[in-house]
Amino acid sequence: MTTAYCMKCREKREIKDPKEVKLKNGRPAVKGTCPKCGTKVFRIGKP
Repeated sequence: MTTAYCMKCREKREIKDPKEVKLKNGRPAVKGTCPKCGTKVFRIGKP
């Protein structure tokens, strides 16, 4: 699983429902939600 930093929890968490996306400049990224608080989290780079 991919992890991302949750700004609300202030901890690194595993991404719930991760979806791979591509930024405008072509870089890969991962979008999802925090499993604990439900806040959207985002990580740039390959999973």
